[in-house]
Formats: sequence, structure tokens, C-alpha cells
Amino acid sequence: MASACNLVDQADPRLAPLAFGHLSLDERIEALVGAVPGRKVLTTSFGLEDQLLTHIIATRKLEVELVTIDTGRLFPETYDLWADTEARYGRTIRAIHPRAGALEQLGQEIGANGFRYSVEARLSCCGVRKVEPLARAIEGTALWLTGLRGDQSAARAVVDFVSWDDDRQLVKAAPLFDWKRPAVAAACRERGVPTNPLHEEHFLSIGCQPCTRAVRRGEDERAGRWWWEREGARECGLHVGDDGRLVRAAK
Repeated sequence: MASACNLVDQADPRLAPLAFGHLSLDERIEALVGAVPGRKVLTTSFGLEDQLLTHIIATRKLEVELVTIDTGRLFPETYDLWADTEARYGRTIRAIHPRAGALEQLGQEIGANGFRYSVEARLSCCGVRKVEPLARAIEGTALWLTGLRGDQSAARAVVDFVSWDDDRQLVKAAPLFDWKRPAVAAACRERGVPTNPLHEEHFLSIGCQPCTRAVRRGEDERAGRWWWEREGARECGLHVGDDGRLVRAAK
């Protein structure tokens, strides 16, 4: 098993998948939590992956905080699932909200749905509603657990099991990095994990309501996010560095 020194001192984060690869998902998460001292946080958007990770953390009583970014524009089904998840596991999922002043200024600059007019405007909206709140959510965190998978899109194919996030100075982990969506869905069914009913209507990646549509046949699962943008990776900024690239292990 990779040691805490390997993870925290960044000796070579790329070795971690080799060390943890033989473990089950539950064992991976327990090993990560045990290997990294300090505050641990799972940020959840209530997708399949996050729900499965939440289930494991809650049922195994792991010392990991559950945090979500409430952008103010989520689907009603997402809010219902949020409440159902808290009731199911007896855990509070802490909400981080956009700053009121920043929202007011954003509205003055781009209007109610001005994020559709340009990539820059959309990124401004994501910055206010998601990226800045995330910075507050994981401030002081040693280990940031995410539900990223490498097959979610071409842009996410570089996802590693663990990486050192130099911008945020923390260990970022994707325990499901090598899982496929059908396996995640099957695990949720087998364990009785509550999931969003919108998934059954082909909403495979669910974010803010005005920025999410159902996925069509042959599209990757993130094609329904900001679908009006023709170019680029269509990421909101939560998992990219200052250079605009997806954060991955140091080389």
C-alpha cells in the first residue's frame, strides 16, 4: 500500500494506482482516508459516482466531511435526492452557497441566462456559482475525494487515482477513476443507494438545470452539459488548474 509519505510529500503520485489497484472500492477509500492525515472532504453533486462514495463513507463511518455546492439553479430532483440521502444515511451534507454580492454583480453583467451568449460569460457564471464556493469548501483540506471517472469524456481520460493539486495544495483522489458507468450503476442498485430519477431519462451528468439536457444516442455522458458550446472540453473549472487543463498527477 502507498504510504502517507508518498501521497503527502508527492514522491511519485503516479505509483498510487499500482499500490491500490488490487483493493476493492471500499478498501481503496478506507486506505486513502487512513493514509492522509488531516481534514478529508467529499464534494458531491449527487451523481451516481458521488452517491456510491457517499454510501461507502456513511456506512463505514469514515471521517470524511460531505459537502455540496448549492448553485441555486439545481434541478428539483437534485434537491429531493439531497434530502433523501441525508435521511437515508443520517448525515448532514453541508451546503456552500455563492456569495450574494458576486451573484448580484453577475446578474448585472450577463443577465438571467446570459451564460449562453459566450464561453467567457458561462465561465464567469460557473466561477461565481461553483468555483469560488468550491475554494471555500475545501480550504484547509488535506484529502479531496471526487467522483471523477476516466471514461466520462475525452477530457477526463487523463484522470489518475491520486494526484497532487499544486494550486490548492492538497491530495486529490478519484477512487472510481478506472470504473465504467454500468459498473457504478450496478453497484448502486446492489447496495440500495438512492439515485437521481433523471438518470433514467438520459440525464447522465447532472448540473445546473438551465445548463443540462438529456444525452442523445452515441454521445458521451457529459455531452448534455453546456451543449450549445461547440468547442472545448466543456468543464466548469472545478477540476482544472490555472492553465485550463484538467488537474492530474505530477510528471
